[in-house]
Amino acid sequence: MTRVNPTDPKAGYLAYRDEIDEAVKRALESGWYILGNEVAAFEREFADYIGNKHAIGVANGTDAITLALRGIGVGTGDGVATVAHTAIATVAAIELAGAIPVLLDVDAHHCMDPAALESVLSPAWNGPKIKAVVPVHMYGQSADITALKALADKAGVPLLEDTSHAHGAEWRGRRLGSIGRAGLFSLYPTKNLPAFGDAGIITTDDDALAQRIRSLRQYGWAHQPISEIAGCNSRLDEMQAAILRVRLKHLGEDNAHRQAIASAYDQALAGLPALPPARRAGSTHVFHQYVVELSDRDRVQAALAERGVKTLIHYPVPAHLQPAYRDRLPIAPAGLGRTEHFAKNILSLPLYPHLPDESLRHVIASLMEILG
Repeated sequence: MTRVNPTDPKAGYLAYRDEIDEAVKRALESGWYILGNEVAAFEREFADYIGNKHAIGVANGTDAITLALRGIGVGTGDGVATVAHTAIATVAAIELAGAIPVLLDVDAHHCMDPAALESVLSPAWNGPKIKAVVPVHMYGQSADITALKALADKAGVPLLEDTSHAHGAEWRGRRLGSIGRAGLFSLYPTKNLPAFGDAGIITTDDDALAQRIRSLRQYGWAHQPISEIAGCNSRLDEMQAAILRVRLKHLGEDNAHRQAIASAYDQALAGLPALPPARRAGSTHVFHQYVVELSDRDRVQAALAERGVKTLIHYPVPAHLQPAYRDRLPIAPAGLGRTEHFAKNILSLPLYPHLPDESLRHVIASLMEILG
């Protein structure tokens, strides 16, 4: 039986093995393994790629959110508007900053609903005062960032873009992560821009914010080893940075491969009882995930598994229904109806840049057999 995994980080290594091996060798032979030349070079190259003045490498994507929030002065008791339909890391990171996640519903594109944001920025909102907005560019395309930023700007609240699903995607010609006060990126091994371990990075044009985050990521040091502010240890290591420099060079072609696979899925699903991903006008989609909506999701997932096709659900349990957060996080007045609907009906099909053609054909044939 043909077996297809939803993703395969090793395939990315094999595709660029010679370049990656050389980069790791260079980092190892340098004798400097934390915050050295490789990190500095990756930060410059990533900032240039996104279109910001600064990029600050950190240990992981969760820390990217937490440190950016701390960097703008968000802390204990402050409200941070985000979505319940996201990786739980988004919510956990807000709490790690001492703040209170305020959960908003999503729109038809699985991203923050501007109407929900407007409701918690209104004087009528009786929950925690919103001190930051963290929309998630879900699955590989932009949230309605123009509308969200206009609402945040009107309220005098900074907007931070969680761009962990959308490395390289654009909104009206600008790379995501360059539009808000800061861009926040996970570089986990399954992301579009992947490390071979945990890694994260923050982008910004704000000189003072960049300086503060650089201090926060290393014990609050301004001049080693004196802590001017209370910081932490969240440093990107040299080997991951060296690997990421290689993968950044290939991000464009990798995203193009993702888009080609998505187009093949689009064609296969035409006329079948499955809703393909909705595309937002003005945004490019880099397909971190290809997420379909099915009225009988569980049956289809089980039938695919019987044919050797493993699929995932991003995400099966919204934040407000998980045991750690149930009944204790404030929710926007309109509730989370669309979020709960998606959790019951969405399915992520196998998609990664180096998915073999044979595997793609098997997934498509299986889908047509099950849904046709």
